Amino acid sequence: MEFHPQPPSGTPKPWAFPTPERATLPNGLTVLRCHRPGQEVVAVEVNLRAPLDAEPEGLDGVATIMARALSEGTDKHTAEEFAAELERCGATLDANADHPGVRVSLEVPVSRLPKALGLLADALRAPAFPDGEVERLVANRLDEIPHELANPARRAAKELFRELFPAESRMSRARQGTEETVRRIDAAAVRAFYEAHVRPAAATAVVVGDLEGVDLEAALAETLGGWTGAAAAVRPMPPISADDAGRVVIVDRPGAVQTQLLIGRTGPDRHDRVWPAQLLGVYCLGGTLTSRLDRVLREEKGYTYGVRAFGQVLRSAEDGSGAAMVAISGSVATDVTGPALADLWQVLRKLAAEGLTDEERDVAVRNLVGVAPLRYETAAAVAGTLADQVEEYLPDDYQARLYAQLAETGTVEATAAVVSALPADRLVTVLVGDASQIADPVRELGIGEVKVVSGS
Repeated sequence: MEFHPQPPSGTPKPWAFPTPERATLPNGLTVLRCHRPGQEVVAVEVNLRAPLDAEPEGLDGVATIMARALSEGTDKHTAEEFAAELERCGATLDANADHPGVRVSLEVPVSRLPKALGLLADALRAPAFPDGEVERLVANRLDEIPHELANPARRAAKELFRELFPAESRMSRARQGTEETVRRIDAAAVRAFYEAHVRPAAATAVVVGDLEGVDLEAALAETLGGWTGAAAAVRPMPPISADDAGRVVIVDRPGAVQTQLLIGRTGPDRHDRVWPAQLLGVYCLGGTLTSRLDRVLREEKGYTYGVRAFGQVLRSAEDGSGAAMVAISGSVATDVTGPALADLWQVLRKLAAEGLTDEERDVAVRNLVGVAPLRYETAAAVAGTLADQVEEYLPDDYQARLYAQLAETGTVEATAAVVSALPADRLVTVLVGDASQIADPVRELGIGEVKVVSGS
């Protein structure tokens, strides 16, 4: 038997987040195209500039109902026919609404891309919004609301946003509306919101996948290129303001055996130069099982299965203004709520006094930068990130530059950023739990005035 020596490995090539090609169709639709060899399932993300703060007064949730209704029939197909056509393509189509706008997501095998783009175009160009389907979606949404209120994590988020932002701000209210506002939504309201905000000149389509041999220009021209509408109206984004005076809100859940924690405040978004350092520092604090919060609260004290710190962009504007939420979340047993919060605050104070270590910084860089290629193995992951950049008015090469900036950020910069983002005396704490058991221990901590609200 003859043996052949194994050929030497090649020189590793540095990985970089892909930069798309950008174009504009005659109807004003912006298109970002990104060829990813081997990714035979193509992902399409369409950003519609229909933000939640554009919802009419008293109709919170209409953007969500509109997003869900886009695939419930068009001028060519009923809702059932449209679903059957998607199934024949092997495609999935989803849509959701958030503060920056509405996002429509399509995934389809590349061989069926032109057909699926036609269905997507129909949904955007001429949704039917049948009265019966809208009524069904409203009923479904009303059924969801009690379940969301019963979920401790979602209830905590709702209370934190209500506490942080002024009552007149759309940020302070439930993203998908309340029972009162959703009940008012009908097909006429959905059509009116669509006609006011959904148009090609105020939209961007991101297409990612193996596009070798695909005449994407022709496919787009025949589908999304046929979507017409008025020019995009310039609508100023209202500024985001928040009250981060240190205080505690307990959402009372009598008999609860656990307390859900959500501690946060607003901070700079991705347009700010401090974002890479903040991202790195927050990751060191609570981004992984080996972070500081978990080492103390989970491993040393056994209070929790895990506590996380994170930053989440809320909304950005074209002028570069915007804000992000910086928060800490987790849950602990009711009887250790006071001690767990005391130790959590001690972690924050020690971090401010002593700073991060070089080892913590190095581990965070390896985890955030080193595993980046694995995060973007699918077309959907790449398309989602590119769509996020569009939504936040960031340049197309932002993500690629971010990884380089993270690698260059030092321990001192990361420490300063996380301490500034989460100062121990300027945090709003929301606890969902049994107030009769946790209110007095929390008051003794001195982390802010304690208020109890009903959990219903």
